[in-house]
Amino acid sequence: MPFDYKKEYKEFYLPSKTPGIVTVPAMNFLAVRGQGDPNEEGSAYKQAIGMLYAVAFTIKMSKMGKHKLEGYFDYVVPPLEGLWWQDGIQGIDYAHKKDFQWISLIRLPEFVTKESFEWAVRKATEKKQQDFSTVEFFSWEEGLCVQCMHIGLYDDEPATVAAMEQYAKAQGYAADFEENRFHHEIYLSDVRRCKPERLKTVVRHPVKKADK
Repeated sequence: MPFDYKKEYKEFYLPSKTPGIVTVPAMNFLAVRGQGDPNEEGSAYKQAIGMLYAVAFTIKMSKMGKHKLEGYFDYVVPPLEGLWWQDGIQGIDYAHKKDFQWISLIRLPEFVTKESFEWAVRKATEKKQQDFSTVEFFSWEEGLCVQCMHIGLYDDEPATVAAMEQYAKAQGYAADFEENRFHHEIYLSDVRRCKPERLKTVVRHPVKKADK
């Protein structure tokens, strides 16, 4: 059976619908950075997603080609993730999506080195005849966070975020939106096939121990 990160690391991908505290270790990702409203037709965000999946599946399907990646194991491509922020705002303001800055992510298996990542970018470029130079090898340790499973529309997330903030405060934590600490979403549902009210999204915010 292919290794499935969602099933093997349920604490990160399948949290409860009630908030909880989690410490997220260092991971490597494919990443594309951008800005603007993700919902706009032909947006940079939608283009970024296409590039991420093209490189991700180039790595996954390398098992079928001549170029063998050392340490390769079969796996399910992990879900799409997103880091979101706006200048001068703690967390995010859902009413002003045009001001979004974002980093779109797909987690990489542990066997993927910078060298094998660079090979995959070259291979995807050759196959798709497309520029993939904006795809990055992104190493990131998220650390201490509060998280929750959100069910429903993305625009309804503020209620889930409020519950997370209330829970974190009650547990002695405070928000910690510093450099490299963002509003984080992990998209578990395929928006093309799932009813909006049933969308599953992990919502995660950075926290720290509150000052006494």
